[in-house]
Amino acid sequence: MVFSQEDELYMKRALKLAARGIGRTSPNPMVGAVLVKDGRIIGEGYHHYFGGDHAEIDALKHAVEEVTGTTMYVTLEPCHHYGKTPPCVDAVIAHRLAKVVVGMVDPDPRTAGKSVAKMRAHGIDVVTGVQEEACRKLNLAYVHHRTTGLPLVTLKFAQSLDGRIATVTGNSAWISSPLSRKLAHRLRARNDAVLTGAGTILADNPALTVRHVRGRNPLRVIVDATLKTPFDATVFIDRQAPTLVATTSYADLEKVKSLREHGIEVLELTAVENGMVDLEALLKVLGERDVTSLLVEGGSKIITSFIKQNLADRFTAIVAPLIIGKGIETVGDLGIKEISRAVTLEFDKVSRSGPDIVIEGKFSR
Repeated sequence: MVFSQEDELYMKRALKLAARGIGRTSPNPMVGAVLVKDGRIIGEGYHHYFGGDHAEIDALKHAVEEVTGTTMYVTLEPCHHYGKTPPCVDAVIAHRLAKVVVGMVDPDPRTAGKSVAKMRAHGIDVVTGVQEEACRKLNLAYVHHRTTGLPLVTLKFAQSLDGRIATVTGNSAWISSPLSRKLAHRLRARNDAVLTGAGTILADNPALTVRHVRGRNPLRVIVDATLKTPFDATVFIDRQAPTLVATTSYADLEKVKSLREHGIEVLELTAVENGMVDLEALLKVLGERDVTSLLVEGGSKIITSFIKQNLADRFTAIVAPLIIGKGIETVGDLGIKEISRAVTLEFDKVSRSGPDIVIEGKFSR
């Protein structure tokens, strides 16, 4: 469908507004709204944070003129259900808007076209699909979670040009540049949870918090099948962010009890091959808890497991201008014997971060 230049222009403005909520609205989507009357913008709004006014309500509250008979541009179909706030579709109808231009229909089954139908039933002219691809891209994690029940999984790793994340002794500080490390913290701030394995905790003792940029700290998820992570690990003692340890029945019961007594959540999952934590089951639990996005910052073992089990959706690879030679590979053995069986990727963006190259993309299914 071909849309007018006016529709495209105002929807792009709504998208810019929506992006202001990045890292603060989950598990809700980022949404922007613009009210237009006689070719003039008379009100704008966006979803500032989870639990706050939705974009439509924010725009209506900030309107500088009477809104009856106006057109609203909104990046996502107004919600149809009760949550932290009442249904936005009812407010739109109550304000007697003449037209609503929707970027994309909400994939949440509680809405999923119901608001579009309801607005039309009340005489409102509704247009859908304006800048739909951009609207969907903005809320990739939300769309993925609402359609699969699982968080969108992004693998993040920094490696040398020859594919090493550390030297043969395990030293990895620092492969990437300070600017790239800032990028890594920005990614943490934009994800609901960050996951790593016990091996990374033992080797690097990371805090897994957001420090070099402004933003919220994600839930820290530690995969530790036997609970070998020490009690004095930073993720256990700093309390700047909640920590969840995913383990198995192979864990020491006294250590499980002690961690729980100190406020650390321990989740026991079924052990799979070689006594490892069932990552697929872990993702299901996280999805049920409204974790819409998960950043995996593990070592080779964790990265390899996510790829081998086809559990990764996206990746951010930071490639430093270094050659290490023999060392720890980014990805271990996947059991691939023929090129035709190789894991295929789609690159979305290739950019520079100081001396490093940053490649962002998705895993082909």
